[in-house]
This record gives sequence, structure tokens and C-alpha cells, in this order.
Amino acid sequence: MGFAGSVSAVNTGGVIQRSCSSNASRRILPIVEPGRTGALSFRCSDVLGYRLRLGRSSSVGKKPSGPFQVVCVDYPRPELEDTVNFLEAAALSASFRSSPRPARPLEVVIAGAGLAGLSTAKYLADAGHKPILLEARDVLGGKVAAWKDNDGDWYETGLHIFFGAYPNVQNLFGELGINDRLQWKEHSMIFAMPEKPGEFSRFDFPEVLPAPLNGIWAILRNNEMLTWPEKVRFAIGLLPAMVGGQAYVEAQDGVTVKEWMKRQGVPDRVNDEVFIAMSKALNFINPDELSMQCILIALNRFLQEKHGSKMAFLDGNPPERLCTPIVDHIQSLGGRVQLNSRIQKIELNPDKTVKQFVLSNGNVIRGDVYVFATPVDILKLQLPPSWKEISYFTRLEKLVGVPVINVHIWFDRKLKNTYDHLLFSRSPLLSVYADMSVTCKEYYDPNKSMLELVFAPAEEWISRSDSEIIDATMEELAKLFPDEIAADQSKAKIIKYHVVKTPRSVYKTVPDCEPCRPLQRSPIEGFYLAGDYTKQKYLASMEGAVLSGKLCAQAIMQDYESLQARASRSSLAEPAVAQ
Repeated sequence: MGFAGSVSAVNTGGVIQRSCSSNASRRILPIVEPGRTGALSFRCSDVLGYRLRLGRSSSVGKKPSGPFQVVCVDYPRPELEDTVNFLEAAALSASFRSSPRPARPLEVVIAGAGLAGLSTAKYLADAGHKPILLEARDVLGGKVAAWKDNDGDWYETGLHIFFGAYPNVQNLFGELGINDRLQWKEHSMIFAMPEKPGEFSRFDFPEVLPAPLNGIWAILRNNEMLTWPEKVRFAIGLLPAMVGGQAYVEAQDGVTVKEWMKRQGVPDRVNDEVFIAMSKALNFINPDELSMQCILIALNRFLQEKHGSKMAFLDGNPPERLCTPIVDHIQSLGGRVQLNSRIQKIELNPDKTVKQFVLSNGNVIRGDVYVFATPVDILKLQLPPSWKEISYFTRLEKLVGVPVINVHIWFDRKLKNTYDHLLFSRSPLLSVYADMSVTCKEYYDPNKSMLELVFAPAEEWISRSDSEIIDATMEELAKLFPDEIAADQSKAKIIKYHVVKTPRSVYKTVPDCEPCRPLQRSPIEGFYLAGDYTKQKYLASMEGAVLSGKLCAQAIMQDYESLQARASRSSLAEPAVAQ
């Protein structure tokens, strides 16, 4: 969710443009583009500090009542360590640290310093190897990249939410000793009510119930979005998934969400009220395009763990608060991270294995092993011609990044009709949004609001001007904040805005994509892939990216003997970086 953006270590021909004035700026991303705790338990922080919190009525669907309030209390970090998925993720992390130290560490060249590349490098360094991480741009993070404007304010590639059901991400925070950088919100999902402007409908998960009872209770208690007959018919429609398990889930890859609901006799209103918002939040597209497998995987992850759907915001900008600690860890173990290192070409040996990466500045980077951890669209642009006929790479043609736009608007006043939480807009143009001046410590402002919004689906808007996008966003916000925002700015006025366009973000999870997702180990000896589009059990998400990096590092470690033998046979005697 909120995974808009791309990372590139290659020259794609795309551009970065910024049109800055006192109240507007734009960024177009390239097209396609040390603390350590115990291995199995991370309990760094229960109380995360203080933040602004809006008072609200406890009744479902009501907007905040009474005067504007500031309550300086954070929600404690949930107990995640006893879940099967968390323990599995922790055991995989521990396997890198406890593995025998290599007699000759491998030098692993990794293209792309998004979460997939950072994860690959981190766990290879933990295992005693020497990663060389290359990033095309001057900023870390890839799809979680962010920039600081001339006023010192940050704007991001996407609105990023950290779920309790992200075990590898949660382990990573614990391994780095930065659990206290996650600001956990109350266990609720909050939807705007288009038919009741200014009001919200809530799904509140009770802490006293285990999963999945807490999720069932949250659904049953909400009577505003679905009627009881609709809930019953939806539950009956889901029965095959509950009975059929993983085999059934995998079999739904070939149908869209809308097709599946029609087949199961689920009322159209379930799609309109719930799944349009859920589909856009998961993959930035509507239910008539999204594979039903994606929805079922998400429901399984979020409902099978008590805290699976509980959300946290990072307490500041991702490059500094998340990516920099990973880089510091990598470098402390002898790895290297190079920004402004755009790959122009993958140069091959006569046997079609990788000889070196050629950078756009003419330098070449050589290693024992090579990894591409960029989005799939960038990889496809860089594939050598002799690889394109290999089925492993041919299947990638089905995987195409989805366009996403992230919008930030600073207003001249504090908006009251909002929450300290992620909000599902249920707008035809907007996916999710949050008042970051409330939800995030670094962005906190007691006097003004900054709304960060995901504009999706964005395919028809990606080529339009920033002013058109802002005008359309304001028209939608006028429906969500009727007492406070008007499309003509006769109420709350825009101080400034930033629009970040990503023409190719996470891969578009349309039907029949799953068989095309590649394993991290390629058929080319010494060449590997990482990225949320590669084979792993989570979706196109931050969790999927981190897990893909761990699986990539694991594959390299499993192949260590053959990779070392290959390096020994090589006639290369040059250093890893040749000028």
C-alpha cells in the first residue's frame, strides 16, 4: 500500500523535472525507471513518544465532536514476535548472521538502492560478503524516496504504511534498533462517506479478541457501508477460499476481483463500497483490472494475525529514518553504497555471463556476482539481446509497472475533519490520504495541515499538468471536507504543493501475472534478481521488496561454492571498480 515510485540504476531516457515557484513544484521520476538485538525477539520500544491526536466520537461513522484537542499519547508497539510469520522471518535473518564466514567473501554488485537492493546488500553483509550497491539517483529509497524542498519540507514518492503483517520489515526495524521510529495507530480502518460528506465509517478491531474474530467483529459492527444481507452474501462467497486454502487462492490469479464477485454472487455494492478502495490501495487500479488472488492474499495476511492489519507511520522521511540506517549497517560491515551511479549497459563475457556493469559516466564496475534490484521495467530495458530469448526473461513482458501520482498540499490552516490515521477516500480519483502534519512527528505542525494523497488510478492523468491534477484533487477534497475546503480556495487556501509522478511503479497485478514472476536465481550463472515483482509470498509492497532481497541473498549464499569457483577461474585481476 502506498508504494508509489521507482528506483533506477540505469539510464532509461526518462527525466527528472522540477517547476518550482512559491506555491508549486513537480517531480517526474524516470519512466520505468547499528544496533542489533536478539535473533528472534525485538522489543525496542513500547511507547513511541508523543504526537498530535485528534479527539473523536467513539461512535462508528461520526466525525470528531467537540473542540479541537491535542492528546499526546502514542499507541504501543503491538506484540508481533509470537506470530509464525514473524518467527519465520527472524529465523531467516538469523541464518545470515550465524552462517560460517566465507574464506573468500564475494563481491556482489547490486543495481538499485530501493528496499529490495538495500535488503539484499544488508543480508549479504551480515553473512560476511562485500556488497557494492549502486543507485542511479542522488537519493536512497527507490519507491520510498523523498526530497526536501527549499522551505525544508519533505515530499515523498508515496504514502507509506507499515503493517503488523509485514514480518520481514518489522524484523528489519528490530535488527537496526529503530523500532521506535514507527508510530503505531489505533487498530482501525477508516473510510470516508461520499454520500455523507464530512463523515467517516470505521472498522474497529477489538484488542480483546484474537484473529480472525477481531476482524469479523469489526466487519459485523459496521452497518453503514454494508447491510446485513450483503455481509451474509459476501461471507458465503468467501467460503470456498476459507475451505480451499492456498490452492484456491492461487487458482484465482486468472480472474479479476469484479469477475470473481459476480461468479460468487456477491452484491455489486460490496465492490462499490469496499473493494474499489481496497484495490486502489493495494495496486493503484480498480477491481475490474486487479487479480482476485491479490485481494485474497491480502485478506489472508491481514485477518489471520491479530495485529496484521494494524498500521504504523514512519516518524519522518524514509531516506533518513529508514534507508540511512541500513546503509550505515552495510558500510560498517565493509560494504559500499554509491549514489549517482547509473548503469548504461550490462556487458557480457563470451559465455553470456556478466562481465561488468558499464556506468553512464564511462566507469565500469566488476564483481563476482551481479544483482538487478530495480523495477521490472528498467530491467527489461537493460536486458542484453542474447538473453531476451530465454523463457525466464521472456515471461517478464507480462509484468508492467502501474502509473501512480503522489500529491502533497500544504494549507493555511489546521483541518479538523480528519484523523491521526490513514484514511480511505473512496473517491474516483483518490486512493488513500493522511494529514501528515498529524500522523508524522517530523512533519508535525500545530497550525497548518499537509495532506498527502495517492492519486489513483493515474493512467489517464500521468501526462496532465500539475495544475490540472491539483484542481481535480481540490474538487474531491471539497467533498471530503465540505465545511473547510472549497475547490476555488474560498475556504482553506493552498500555501504550496508538490506533485510526484511515477509513470512506472509496482507491477500491475492483473490476471495471469503470477506465473511470470521470476525466482531470484536466474538461469545466467552469477546473475540474480531482487524486487517485489520477483517470486515471494507477499504482494507488490515494502514487505515484498525486503523479503525478495533476503531470498536473493539466500540464493547467493546457497550458490557460494560454485560462485567462488567461477571467480577463481576468471582471468579478471582488476579491482571491483575500474576507472
